[in-house]
Amino acid sequence: MEYFNPDIEKMSRIKLDELIDERIRYTVMYAADNSPFYKKWFETHNVNPKKIEGHEDLRELPIISGGVIRENQPPVTDKFLFKSVRCSDVYTIHETSGTSGVPKSFFLTWDDWQRYAEKYARIFVSQGLSKGDRMAVCASYGMNVGANTMTLAAHKIGFTVIPEGKCTFQLRVIKNYRPTAIVGSVFKLLRLAQRLEEDGINPKDSGIEKLIVGGESFAKESRDYLDEVWGVDVCNTYGSTEGTMCGECKERNGLHVAEDLIHMDLYDASMQNFVKEGDEGKIVLTTLIPDGEKAGTILINYDTDDTTRVLTRDKCECGRTHMRIENPWREAETVYVGNSPLNRIDIESGVFQRENLEYLTGDYEAFLYGGRDSDETILRVSVECKDPEACDKKILEKNITESILKKKPELSEEYSEGYFRIIYNFAKKGGLEFQKIRGRPKRLVDRR
Repeated sequence: MEYFNPDIEKMSRIKLDELIDERIRYTVMYAADNSPFYKKWFETHNVNPKKIEGHEDLRELPIISGGVIRENQPPVTDKFLFKSVRCSDVYTIHETSGTSGVPKSFFLTWDDWQRYAEKYARIFVSQGLSKGDRMAVCASYGMNVGANTMTLAAHKIGFTVIPEGKCTFQLRVIKNYRPTAIVGSVFKLLRLAQRLEEDGINPKDSGIEKLIVGGESFAKESRDYLDEVWGVDVCNTYGSTEGTMCGECKERNGLHVAEDLIHMDLYDASMQNFVKEGDEGKIVLTTLIPDGEKAGTILINYDTDDTTRVLTRDKCECGRTHMRIENPWREAETVYVGNSPLNRIDIESGVFQRENLEYLTGDYEAFLYGGRDSDETILRVSVECKDPEACDKKILEKNITESILKKKPELSEEYSEGYFRIIYNFAKKGGLEFQKIRGRPKRLVDRR
């Protein structure tokens, strides 16, 4: 199986754009008829939803942030004003993690689940999964939709799921059930490889043929190292409870966006205008509903708080015509040194310089502090060492510092003048701060 839905995945750009506009029209009218939030918004702002005819017209509608969703649900309001179906049509109810405030609530119909699963099914097939594969899912089953969506996608394709939920499963799972694929984050899969090696098993000989990563952004260098450790080409996915779900095909040249089911615009920092093609921009999402289907929660112009750029809208070598984007990164993981942005990925790229990995496990964390002078900023990078006593600390410091400054040349002058300093901490295994805290690790923390 090369394609899950070839008629859509190979659709010409002209027909695809026509389909997108058709579904934008249906989605906007569905929101006007069924969403209490949008019904009120259209009336208050005297906007005729029938005049929203396509992609360009979406600029006339508001940008919706996570904060707007929270302001339109309990405890702020009596009802969930983004809920767009009757309670009897709701199949499941979900919440986001709530790491940045009160969890956002999402109501999914069975139609929503079919569309979510369709997106993942296309991704998995494009990555080579088919009937006969056995995939260990190392993503949580619960209020988050990811793991359940992957399982439903597997049912559509016909391969077997081993629903582990975490990468800390006992190694007998690999020995006994012989999974051919694993879904997990870069760092969870690296730690799993380390556990296999400690048990005398070379990850390359484990029977794993496909690794699929997602759940957090990562540096190219860390993915390259994961390729090397497992001996397979690791494919990337990007998804969220809001329904993003994009993924690389085996060509690994950008993440395909299911443009018929999810419309993605990239806005500039002002959130007023689209960016030029190829420029970086903030991802603003509109969930597209096919004619006649239902949606439990309508999101039009939803600010995901993630950033990416369109790599190309040209046909991929795999034959798919849907646009491809760069691996997104999260604005929440960006801090500013003066006017210069510094993202977690910039630090991760430095840690995963190949020469460093003779000494490091790959786990790291970083903290920003203010210096004695009000203009001084200190970045402390802590790395986990295989053996702290054997680490060539001078080489590690040199490699990481040079990589950060190369990626962020605007910080080089601040660094040379002493206003931006980088110091290092070399920890033993299990010695990083985040490893002592439950929950998703935050690897770049501003403590100024």
